Parts: sequence; C-alpha cells; structure tokens
Amino acid sequence: MNTETTPTLPQHPKLNRLFRLQYEDAQKTHVLLYPEGMVKLNQSASEILLLCDGTRTVTQIVAALEAKFNSEGLHADVQSMLEEAVRRNWLDA
Repeated sequence: MNTETTPTLPQHPKLNRLFRLQYEDAQKTHVLLYPEGMVKLNQSASEILLLCDGTRTVTQIVAALEAKFNSEGLHADVQSMLEEAVRRNWLDA
C-alpha cells in the first residue's frame, strides 16, 4: 500500500529562497545551490524551474514550454516534475 500523498502544487510555483538556480559552466548545466550542497539538474528540470518565478501558473508554465519546444501534451510531465520539486522542498508550497 502506498501511503505517499501527492503534494499540492502552489498556484504560482516559485523557487524556495533557500535554493539558487544558476548555470554552471564546469557542469555544462543548471544546478540548484543550497547551503548543504548542490543538485545537478537535467535540461527538462532546468527549463521548468527557470519558469518558476512566482508569476506564472502551472498552465502558463506548460504553455511556455510547449511553445518553446514546439510540442504538445507536456502537462503531465511538467506537473510530475513540479510535484517532485515540492516534495524536495525546491519550491515554496
């Protein structure tokens, strides 16, 4: 039995102030920096988190990504990544 619950996504996702998202030349990717360390992000996670500035809704984030990558049907993947970001405390809840 799975007792884990799906986290509630914030209406306007925003990076938790304890984390800083930046591009690392040495890593050739975006990373999340925090006092205890660093999380290396893949391109998809980077693109999603770059749009989490507290002004866009999840729907607007999905629409921006679908326009940028000329794609459709990204909502489930974006939502899943944002739920994981909430679980990891990367986003303000």
